[in-house]
Amino acid sequence: MKRAREANFDGLVGLTHHYAGLSFGNEASTKHQFRVSNPKLAAKQGLLKMKALADAGYPQGVIAPQKRPNIGVLRQIGFSGSDEQVVERAARQAPQLLSAASSASSMWVANAATVAPSADTLDGKVHLTVANLNNKFHRASEAPTTENVLRAMFRDTGRFAVHGALPQVALFGDEGAANHNRLGGEYGDPGVQLFVYGREDSKSGQAPARYPARQTLEASQAVARLNQVRPEQVIYAQQNPAVIDQGVFHNDVIAVSNREVLFCHQHAFVDQPGLYQQLGKHVPGFKAIEVPDNLVSVADAVSTYLFNSQLLSRADGGMTLVLPEESRQHPGVWRYLNQLLEADNPISELQVFDLRESMANGGGPACLRLRVVLTDEELKAVNPAVMMNDTLFMTLNGWVDRWYRDRLTQADLADPLLLREGREALDELTRILDLGSVYPFQQ
Repeated sequence: MKRAREANFDGLVGLTHHYAGLSFGNEASTKHQFRVSNPKLAAKQGLLKMKALADAGYPQGVIAPQKRPNIGVLRQIGFSGSDEQVVERAARQAPQLLSAASSASSMWVANAATVAPSADTLDGKVHLTVANLNNKFHRASEAPTTENVLRAMFRDTGRFAVHGALPQVALFGDEGAANHNRLGGEYGDPGVQLFVYGREDSKSGQAPARYPARQTLEASQAVARLNQVRPEQVIYAQQNPAVIDQGVFHNDVIAVSNREVLFCHQHAFVDQPGLYQQLGKHVPGFKAIEVPDNLVSVADAVSTYLFNSQLLSRADGGMTLVLPEESRQHPGVWRYLNQLLEADNPISELQVFDLRESMANGGGPACLRLRVVLTDEELKAVNPAVMMNDTLFMTLNGWVDRWYRDRLTQADLADPLLLREGREALDELTRILDLGSVYPFQQ
């Protein structure tokens, strides 16, 4: 076994962060449609979380946002002229399409890719397969730039393998690490990869009736193959379609894991006892911390993002649960969490962050980060310019102050100055993070 640690790479909120209600099935997204957003505050809230975890000793990196508005996709659907004319015509003729092409949703990098650590793979490399996100128009165009950014971060091909997204068809609907968990002992030991899917495309099995099941079993199987995960270390489990219909659009809204612990709601999975039995056979010391519905309902879990938390290992052997402020503000959920601290389980600390700008758009602490287990040698091979420290924190805050607006509405997306600001800002950011040419000239 090699010594390994879990690193978190958080998405930096983009300059066009706004509330458009684009994500059907994500109740926070639709609830806050057309409210005024604060991109500057959103970015700074995310940076504060990154810096706090880095200061606590956790390896913490930054993933750059994408170029928005996406002029290339607007041209692809028929808007023409100069870039400024494309934006103006889209704003006038189809403002919702301009909104989709301007979405800052790439900040939720739990959907960027699915990761397999070197301890789990046949070739001993860290593998990352980019998600295609084809269930939602505003996210389906992210994959090419995501692949470029990940390659610029994990550029040592002797240690890392970055795979492009699966085919852009419903059969292979893939939402990345938001529907994936890894369980095991020490991080450097081989672990169990738990892929969670919403539907099996080739069969008429259980499926939600109200909201879409975004992840297919076929996509999960394809990602496991691409990532070269040893077959004996893979488990597939279906998400409960009834909770998808209550707004649990990804598994990370109803469950989170770390090492031997699975923290989840009572109604998270189809055949939950059977899944526990499988995990008990393959994960030494497996422990399920199951939250009863009579203490925290699915609706309360969705509104507070209790499970969209980060579960982190502490040096003393315990675990820290990183939560959004909404969990503390809900009396019932906060009561449960304090009971959890008193009970016999590995969770020994709660850490709360104010991420309301992200939360109002439908993503909490876990949505904002991609987990990558790395050995000491692999961590050294990561592009050092993306790793959070005092200098990068100050630099990025200064960059945000220079470029970000503190108020943005859907109508503001038509402003040609916003297009120019975004391009100039990202040109500077690629130099700060040493990414090279990751953005297409015309995206």
